[in-house]
Amino acid sequence: MADKNDIPVVINGRIYNLSGYENTEYLQDVANYMNHKIAECKSSEGFRRLSAEYQNILLAINIADDYFKIKNETGQLAARDDEKEKQIYDLRHEVIETQIKYESSMRLVEEYKEQVNALQRKIIQMEAEKAR
Repeated sequence: MADKNDIPVVINGRIYNLSGYENTEYLQDVANYMNHKIAECKSSEGFRRLSAEYQNILLAINIADDYFKIKNETGQLAARDDEKEKQIYDLRHEVIETQIKYESSMRLVEEYKEQVNALQRKIIQMEAEKAR
């Protein structure tokens, strides 16, 4: 198991100790995201007039909104990925079928060449026998 990381971060002007098993860059990214969301909310005049409790709820709703948008997008990307995998599988199957048909056709061509050569030899023999 990875070691637990503890780092001090500044969120909304206050220092917090953030800890987790993720690397310190990730933990700092989380703090930066929180600061961005707080600044985004504070830029609204209406947000600043709300009580601290309502501000926290609105901030949580904004974060939840981001989460569900990303979750939805991830689901759509996974569905597209599954579809692409199916298309690749189908194309591979089609390539194999085409290769089998090609090889079968090449065998037929070789058989026909042998038959043509055999007929040509017969014709040459017949002409040679006629000429005698």
